[in-house]
Amino acid sequence: MNKFVLRQSLLLLLTATIWGVAFVAQSVGMDYVGPFTFNVMRSIIGGVVLLPCIALLGKINGKGNTEAAKKMDGKERKTLFIGGIACGVLLCIASNLQQFGIMYTSVGKAGFITAMYIVVVPVLGIFLRKKVSGKVWCGVGIAVAGLYLLCMTESGFSVQKGDFLLMLCALAFSLHILVIDYFSPKADGVKLSCIQFFTCGILSGVGMVLTEKPQLTSILAAWMPILYAGVMSCGVAYTLQIIGQKGMNPTVASLILSLESVVSVIAGFLILHQTLSLRELIGCVLMFAAIILVQLPDRAKK
Repeated sequence: MNKFVLRQSLLLLLTATIWGVAFVAQSVGMDYVGPFTFNVMRSIIGGVVLLPCIALLGKINGKGNTEAAKKMDGKERKTLFIGGIACGVLLCIASNLQQFGIMYTSVGKAGFITAMYIVVVPVLGIFLRKKVSGKVWCGVGIAVAGLYLLCMTESGFSVQKGDFLLMLCALAFSLHILVIDYFSPKADGVKLSCIQFFTCGILSGVGMVLTEKPQLTSILAAWMPILYAGVMSCGVAYTLQIIGQKGMNPTVASLILSLESVVSVIAGFLILHQTLSLRELIGCVLMFAAIILVQLPDRAKK
């Protein structure tokens, strides 16, 4: 593994870690506010947090004012806004489907079905002419088995309303990963992330106004989970995802990001004092094994 791939993989691993811990904040926040309200607050906070970062980076990496640079800036600006809005729309759809899905199904099913984007991404990638090696497909299979052992603790598997919403959520997150894969080499990652948050927040706001009655007291009561979800999960993690995915195979990226399921179990143990069963521990081991497998260098052809 070269240094570039290692660095990008570590950034995606950090993203998965933040998201895994955010699952606890997301669950707690739902005790106080509705799904749309929660996503409005976290998205707007995430966008606002990135504004000073963009200003600071702009001063450090200031460009000249030549005519060629201006023309290039105009083209980049158009790509940036198109990419940011596209990512924001998909993020809005995925995050709100997830919030509503959690309301109607168990946490175990929610974790398993949502993380199924690790299967959907390579399948969709086939239609986009993204090459997927046998090693990666093997890693996907091992990861799915690990996720099942990790998340599916109840007996039986029946598709309910929440399950269907989470299946659509997994599809939306898969498209989000592929869109980021397309735009991340073409636009500034931090700016792209900022635009997607404001887009997600505005669109979620429409749903909030039409279907919910947010109260300031409820929002203030949920300040801690909302702040973590906004600053860390949105402002930091989604930005790291965009930067970390740059130059990475989207299937491999999705496998690394799916480690959020493992981290969420560990976070539940450390923060909520939930115990890990032998079955869940085996699931964690399989997940890590899948990630290691896809990161191993290919054999040189003779």
